[in-house]
Amino acid sequence: MENITNLINRIGLPRLAAMAVVAALMLGFFGFLVMRASTPTLAPLYTGLSLEDSSAIVTELQTLNVPFELRGEGDTILVPRDQITTLRMNLAGSGLPTKGQVGYEIFDQQGTLGATSFVQNINNVRALEGELARTIGSLARIKTTRVHLVLPERQLFSRTTKEPSASIVVGVRGELSAGEIRAIQHLVASAIEGMSPNRVSIVDDAGTLLASGTEDGATGALSGEAAEKTLGYETRVRTRVEDMLTNVVGAGRARVEVTAEIDFNRSTVTSESFDPESQVVRSTQTSESENLANGTDGQVSVANELPGASGTPAAAGATEKGTSSQEVVNYEISKKTETAVTEAGNIKRLSVAVVVDGVYTTDAAGAPVYTPRTADEIAQLLTLVRSAVGYSEARGDSVEVVNMQFADRPQVAGDGTDAASGLLDFTRDDIMNGAQMAVTLLIALALVFFVMRPLLKKALASEKIEPLALPSGAELGQGMLTAGGQLVAIEHADDEPRDKTPAWVANAKSMGEAQLNTLRTVGTLVEENPKQAALIVRGWLSNAA
Repeated sequence: MENITNLINRIGLPRLAAMAVVAALMLGFFGFLVMRASTPTLAPLYTGLSLEDSSAIVTELQTLNVPFELRGEGDTILVPRDQITTLRMNLAGSGLPTKGQVGYEIFDQQGTLGATSFVQNINNVRALEGELARTIGSLARIKTTRVHLVLPERQLFSRTTKEPSASIVVGVRGELSAGEIRAIQHLVASAIEGMSPNRVSIVDDAGTLLASGTEDGATGALSGEAAEKTLGYETRVRTRVEDMLTNVVGAGRARVEVTAEIDFNRSTVTSESFDPESQVVRSTQTSESENLANGTDGQVSVANELPGASGTPAAAGATEKGTSSQEVVNYEISKKTETAVTEAGNIKRLSVAVVVDGVYTTDAAGAPVYTPRTADEIAQLLTLVRSAVGYSEARGDSVEVVNMQFADRPQVAGDGTDAASGLLDFTRDDIMNGAQMAVTLLIALALVFFVMRPLLKKALASEKIEPLALPSGAELGQGMLTAGGQLVAIEHADDEPRDKTPAWVANAKSMGEAQLNTLRTVGTLVEENPKQAALIVRGWLSNAA
């Protein structure tokens, strides 16, 4: 204990504290590196899970002895990144995750022996609901899905049947478009026999009605489809014009708004015309007749009708003879029949508004100066925009190009930079790498300031050797005497002949002899008093430390 105490006293408390801090930092740094090297990199296996699916997946992972970590409220499970694909395949073979829905596997889990028709029908409905929910949930914009089906049974001896219907609750990312809503309706209607898409109602997780699911919804669907087509056409025209203007006036220097009136009425017109100038003989009918008459004025008697009687009566008068002919000519007149079908989607009217920023220059002081564009430039831009949108004066289109100064001057990014990305857009990997670099830098600085700096300072410090203190008046040698620790030469009063050696050589010789005698005296003192000598040496070490 005495040796330990003396060692602590010689080293000093500040140096011990610095050494302890450096040792702790080094141990922590190497421990962190070992843990990072031994701990596998985790990545999400599944996200947005229900509690039932999380419990089942955790049980399966524990059975497979796979390390995992739960995040959030248990809806996210992280596993080693290199095992994600294998684990997903194994869990899919076990029917996980089910997302809270039961599909056709319900018939594999239950036996049909002894099951009533009511139970079978209920299981069939549950299986259909689960399979539809899984199919809808596979869409990119859908997070969660709940499906409820109403499949009415046909009553005996009944001629009327009720149509099936469906109710769907979806959790979406962002907002579903009209096309995506109709796609879900047709998907469900095609999977259920006898169901119409208009009988499928859809509600999102915020309680917003996306599809009413009534027969009257057909009109709304058509109007929604028309609005979607109009918006799509306006977006295409605006994008085309903005891309063209970007190459002319620069990025962000032009704004375009397009309003289109589209006729969605579909009409069929059939016309039939005749040309009287163009006629062709179709048929001709001719008939001729001859008439004979005598003086009896056509009287007929019994004698005239008897067999063998003469055809001319005895008292016949004058005979008359006549001929007549008749001709009927039928003509075919040329006929032209035309049927014109006008499809929906014709542009009735188009309005385009374009606002263009001016030109910015820099004055002598470096401040931006705004300069409006000339009338010739505006006229050229107007011509380009009219050509791009298909301007038609007969249709009543309107295209306006106006030069106005924007409220915010567009900032043009330099070469090699991305203006859309932010300076502080860090990912989780970037933060972890930054933390590791910060810890490494901190430990390196601690080693430099608390270990290397004291060692270098001690190594570069000059050692000062002080002579041992001897009693005042002690004679060290011939002609030398101590006086308060200083060497003093003794002058002899006799008249002995002196050496003619130079004074500085004699002085150096005397000092050498004095140092030798001093070392001998110190050695004798150490031999006679070893304990006191050891204490003196320890004191010197403590002062030097």
